[in-house]
This record gives sequence, structure tokens and C-alpha cells, in this order.
Amino acid sequence: MAAELVVQIRADADVLIARQKARELAKPLNFSASDLTLIATAISEVARNIVTYAKHGQIVLGIVTRGRRRGIRVVAQDEGPGIPDIARAMEDGYSTSSSLGLGLPGSKRLMDEFDVVSTVGKGTTVTMTKWER
Repeated sequence: MAAELVVQIRADADVLIARQKARELAKPLNFSASDLTLIATAISEVARNIVTYAKHGQIVLGIVTRGRRRGIRVVAQDEGPGIPDIARAMEDGYSTSSSLGLGLPGSKRLMDEFDVVSTVGKGTTVTMTKWER
């Protein structure tokens, strides 16, 4: 990634800031309004997971290129409790809180590329990319 923008996530208000910063960063790219909404929604899901489970973390935003393609990469990082069973966490409806359990699997559907790495007791990193159409 070229220039990165880091948004600290500690409260719900920070989720909105991360969404706004992603929209600003992605504006020069050729994303449709609906793609911008999908990106913002995916950021909301992973950032809210940080607030709910880890209490604090960060969202790192950046423009990426692959050949002639450009996109936005979103990396959500925390040092929270980690996810003991990633496969289970990726199932629709699974939640260890009182949520609907759509956060991670929903984010995966909204973005073009999605990866989650987690170690119990050390934290979680979710990396997502949306490419220009």
C-alpha cells in the first residue's frame, strides 16, 4: 500500500470516523456510490467487532494497485481475545455476543478479497480489499 491512513478504534464514534475516512480515500477511485456504501458497511462490521470484543484497535486504510487495477484495502487490527474457531465465526448467525452474527461473513460478502487471522489471547487481523469495477 502506498500512503496509509490509520484510525484508532475505541468507541462507536470511531467507527463513523473510519467509514468517513475510507469514503474520502476512495473518492478519487472509480467506485460507484453503491460500492462506497458496501465498503463503509464492511468497515462498520469489523470496527464494531473491535469495540465489542477487543475494546480498542485500529483500522488501516490504503489504496492498493495490482497491475492496472486499483482498490482500497482495509486492515482491522486488535489485540483482543482472538477468535478460537475462525471457521465457526464465519458462519452466518454465529455470535458470542447478542448480535445477529453477520459481521465477519457479511463483510466477506461485501468485499472482493477477505482474510482473517486470529490467535487466542493475542488478537485478530482482518484484511479486506475492494477493487474498482
